[in-house]
Amino acid sequence: MKNAQAKNAPYHRMLKGPISNKVGSMFQTKYRSEFMGCVYTFAGKDRIDIMLRRPRRNRKNEVVRSQVRETNLSVDNLIYPLFVVDGQNHKSEVKSLPGQFRLSLDHLLNEVESCLKLGVKCFDLFPAVEESLKNHLGTFSYSKENFYLKYITEVKKRFPEALIMTDVAMDPYSSDGHDGIVRDGKIVNDETLEVLGRMAVAQAKAGADIIGPSDMMDGRVEFIRNELDEAGFSNVSIMSYTAKYASAFYGPFRDALDSAPKFGDKKTYQMDPANKREALIEAELDYLEGADYLMVKPALCYLDVIHMLKEEYAVPIAAYNVSGEYAMLKAAAQNGWLDYDRAMSEMLLSIKRAGADVILTYAAKEYAMLCAKIAQ
Repeated sequence: MKNAQAKNAPYHRMLKGPISNKVGSMFQTKYRSEFMGCVYTFAGKDRIDIMLRRPRRNRKNEVVRSQVRETNLSVDNLIYPLFVVDGQNHKSEVKSLPGQFRLSLDHLLNEVESCLKLGVKCFDLFPAVEESLKNHLGTFSYSKENFYLKYITEVKKRFPEALIMTDVAMDPYSSDGHDGIVRDGKIVNDETLEVLGRMAVAQAKAGADIIGPSDMMDGRVEFIRNELDEAGFSNVSIMSYTAKYASAFYGPFRDALDSAPKFGDKKTYQMDPANKREALIEAELDYLEGADYLMVKPALCYLDVIHMLKEEYAVPIAAYNVSGEYAMLKAAAQNGWLDYDRAMSEMLLSIKRAGADVILTYAAKEYAMLCAKIAQ
């Protein structure tokens, strides 16, 4: 290497002595190379000091670890899903989802209040609807008699500072248990959009801040955006379930709402778990159609998809840490196989590290309580 080159090389150091076979083989034909973060210059049989960089120095105590931490998870990043039912003084635990309950309005208001005190400010409400109120077209979803709409209004009236997200899909209201209208055993896409649009406007009128279309019908984001704008709700956001996979991890959620399909499965509209690049197609469509957030669901098995969308799009990326992911962690902890608080925190951190700006998780309140405990 010429002297001029050596002087300009960052972290330049002349090294002396014999080179080990392993390290030497990497450098014998090079005069300048990066190794463990430094640029080294050597000639002939000079020795390379490979311990100049010691990564452990940046892990030596908690102050340093906190200082250089690349990913920080805050309660502000979390949305808490809550299940609601009609009635009074009703609070029943979902057996397959320990610690999560179906709540009537009085208990819902109490839960929102306690969460707000912990710093959890955003809630996603999901209705458990009586079977007698369901029909082929899911018309109860936008009925003035729908308790779900009344609950949204009451929560916003009592706690205007709370951010309320709502679910737009037919399955809680459909007698078929699917996210779209069923005709001749098939899910009809375009006709379903009319129902979703009416549902979204009804929720916005009730006070929803964020509409969450979880149905996976083609074109629904644009249709809903147009319906909201025409009804005067241009400030209501859309968090699209962009890459929602036909996953095995939804079981406890469907138990909570009794919303499992009455026949078949959802593979004709939810995504194939084998596909990654297909998520880019869905993301591009949702982005162009006006989605304010792009969501990946589930989260843990799809961290690569979360990361990919974060790299490709400037809008916020959301991830749904779904019921099955939460339930398996709870089951392992109940059997003494895992430290729940540590495992839960690591799980959420991994989702944030992958690129999620927002995480929907049943552990939102527990994480907030843990943060409050640590802060004491």
